[in-house]
Amino acid sequence: MGCDMLVKLYDIEDGASLPIEKALSEEGILIKRAMSVDLNRVVGFVREQFGDGWANECTAGLLKNGCWIAVKDKQVVGFACFEATMPDYFGPTGVLESLRGKGIGKALLLKSLLSLKERGYAYAIIGWAGPVDFYKKCVGAIPIENSIPNSYHNLVQA
Repeated sequence: MGCDMLVKLYDIEDGASLPIEKALSEEGILIKRAMSVDLNRVVGFVREQFGDGWANECTAGLLKNGCWIAVKDKQVVGFACFEATMPDYFGPTGVLESLRGKGIGKALLLKSLLSLKERGYAYAIIGWAGPVDFYKKCVGAIPIENSIPNSYHNLVQA
């Protein structure tokens, strides 16, 4: 189980994702804002790759204009949501396993955090962060002490 993490948004420079996006575009991978007309495609990808819980959160994020996607050959290959479950939260996020390690996740993370910054937040919370070291390295995120049980503690249990 992960912990919640805190990110200083004012430390993330505007345009921070541009060099990664440029390199990805040379490989035919585009980072785009998800649109509601693509809801079924995006949520279908998330459900297939990551399960119903994340698909539900993705739906909520997408309908609030809070979802970035990675697209290759007209197919969704990655996603990142923000303000899906709670205001000022980042997540969930995921990349097709075969394309991990190319910077897609980092680009999606940066685009999402910059979107939160544009909405006026100074800090963001990464909810139930799984790859803690990734978030520390990419954006200087720090674990929030005593964040377990976290904001997801009240989920309906099957």
